[in-house]
Amino acid sequence: MGKLVRRTLEGDSTVLEWSGDNADSVRAAAEAMRREVQAGYVAVVGGEGRHEPIDDLPADADVVILTMPMGGG
Repeated sequence: MGKLVRRTLEGDSTVLEWSGDNADSVRAAAEAMRREVQAGYVAVVGGEGRHEPIDDLPADADVVILTMPMGGG
């Protein structure tokens, strides 16, 4: 079971969960992720190591985190 999570200053909230063996739930999660990215969020696969932005939902991911880009300069 995968989980799409929005990370904000107030904490994490689950946007949607999907099952890798259910094409409809994967499609719904991919569409939800695309909407969030279009709204300004960055999507990364959760876990250890570097968190590179992704454009496509990996159906086998445990968690995809949506976060706002870091400011700075």
